[in-house]
Amino acid sequence: MSKPIVAIVGRPNVGKSTLFNALAGENISIVKDTPGVTRDRIYADCTWLDKKFTLIDTGGIEPDSKDIILSQMREQAEIAIATADVIVFIVDVRQGLVDADSKVADMLRRSRKPVVLVVNKVDSFAKYGNDVYEFYNLGIGEPVPVSAASRLGIGDLLEEVCRHFSDDAEGEEEDERPRIAIVGKPNVGKSSIINRLTGENRVIVSDIAGTTRDAIDTSIVHNGTEYVFIDTAGLRRKNKIKEELERYSIIRTVAAVERADIVVIVIDATEGVTEQDAKIAGIAHDRGKGMIIAVNKWDAIEKNDKTIYEFTKKIKDTLSFMPYAEMLFISAVTGQRLEKLYDLIDMVRENQNLRVATGVLNEIMTEAVALQQPPSDKGKRLKLYYITQVAVKPPTFVIFVNDKELMHFSYTRYIENKIREAFGFRGTSLRFIIRERTGKER
Repeated sequence: MSKPIVAIVGRPNVGKSTLFNALAGENISIVKDTPGVTRDRIYADCTWLDKKFTLIDTGGIEPDSKDIILSQMREQAEIAIATADVIVFIVDVRQGLVDADSKVADMLRRSRKPVVLVVNKVDSFAKYGNDVYEFYNLGIGEPVPVSAASRLGIGDLLEEVCRHFSDDAEGEEEDERPRIAIVGKPNVGKSSIINRLTGENRVIVSDIAGTTRDAIDTSIVHNGTEYVFIDTAGLRRKNKIKEELERYSIIRTVAAVERADIVVIVIDATEGVTEQDAKIAGIAHDRGKGMIIAVNKWDAIEKNDKTIYEFTKKIKDTLSFMPYAEMLFISAVTGQRLEKLYDLIDMVRENQNLRVATGVLNEIMTEAVALQQPPSDKGKRLKLYYITQVAVKPPTFVIFVNDKELMHFSYTRYIENKIREAFGFRGTSLRFIIRERTGKER
């Protein structure tokens, strides 16, 4: 089940970043910030009470004139409309209602998406309370007064946001069809891959109803199995600013990855693997998705007997944080090796759902500990008592130890490698939870 996506929209200097940090930091637990995805935080995985959601900041706009303000605001709002399940529209009580606010509110109202209107910088309800009423004129619901800087009203805001989340999660989980997100930079051939898979006449078995995001869902039947491909190729912004293009790319990618079981990262063979490819891969890796790297336009490369080895090494070096990812060299234009994509998807799905018996896991761990002694610190040595698998998609293991602080990530990686040696788990990340056992439990 994918988490709802909440987007923050607003003019410059109304407090978008401050609100984002307030929501993603102290008032709710941040599950994980993706490291290295962008220099400034664009999104965060958040939890409020029992509700989990992905928060997106659509800020960072620094226009030079009023005309650019409106065009950039419009573009920002369009991205939020296309991507989000709930939109948080933030305005400034001290600046009052301005023309740009009204224009964006009109666009949001027509989108028929749930919009939560937030009036920021209300540090004193006695002083600014009456000024909040002015924003009823926007016609998009009751304004929620907050002070992002002082963390006032955050709870009321989150209650209102969570009220709009869908309750049909059970229905979503019943859908057993594998969902594959095709992600990557613009112009790497994502659309061409989808078109080639569906056939030249683009015979789509069924368009999936209710697609709300700017990603096209295509259902394809291959050898009796139905696959749902989520295409993010709608990412074609006219904006010439590279950083903004990158920001929109990441927002769309987060939305597509959230709904997928397996992520196919498309890399342009003529460009090679880039920093942005690594950022996009990091989003999927952190969410524990199945990973396939598809190197497209392979037909356009002049080759010798070392070409594929050298290219593979570059990819593995750049994407060293996900050595388990499967790799495929394809051409969407000629169809070269594209059929093998289905075989890889099936294999990765199988590995994502693989369960290992507890007894076997403990045999592997015991042997691993005998081969390489656990680390120690100040005379105290790490002891590993027990390991068991608790979940799939991704396979998740709990290791019980005497002291969590002694379980260095390198030793966790060592245990992971031993498990992979025995069972492969190709194409899927593995998660490890380290728990301490008290004397009584031992």
